[in-house]
Amino acid sequence: MKKSVMMIVLCVLLAMGGVSHLDAHCQIPCGIYDDMLRVNLMLEHVATIEKSMTMITKLSTAKTPDWNQLVRWVSNKDHHADELSDIVTYYFMAQRIKPVHGEAAAEKKYLNQLTLLHAMMIHAMQAKQTVDPAHCQALRELIGKFKTCYFAGKDIPGHTH
Repeated sequence: MKKSVMMIVLCVLLAMGGVSHLDAHCQIPCGIYDDMLRVNLMLEHVATIEKSMTMITKLSTAKTPDWNQLVRWVSNKDHHADELSDIVTYYFMAQRIKPVHGEAAAEKKYLNQLTLLHAMMIHAMQAKQTVDPAHCQALRELIGKFKTCYFAGKDIPGHTH
């Protein structure tokens, strides 16, 4: 019975063209989290967005623009902005940041984390809409503030607060 179910699932996946997109992390209580990795990934996405912005500006102001490369850099910028937003929403907001009630300090920290994450989503969206590197700088600052707030009081191996 198990073999036939597995074969059916495999056939359905193959008929659908396989799995085309994998999220950054599952949404089941697996207990496997690497918060620092996610922070570092967010910073890497910002660096890629910024590099893409630089290349878009350079290519679009050329005497004879290479339209294919220009489109690729725009697509790359948008993809990495989406990846950053996915980490913010699906990893931190949906799984790691838990609502608290009744304890003023914990409520304040919770609201601060949500505010920082929401601001990151806004700047990631604005980075998709423009080539203004100010959004990348804002994202770096927001990620730094979030990192300080999020890891405050936590013992993270290899991490200094």
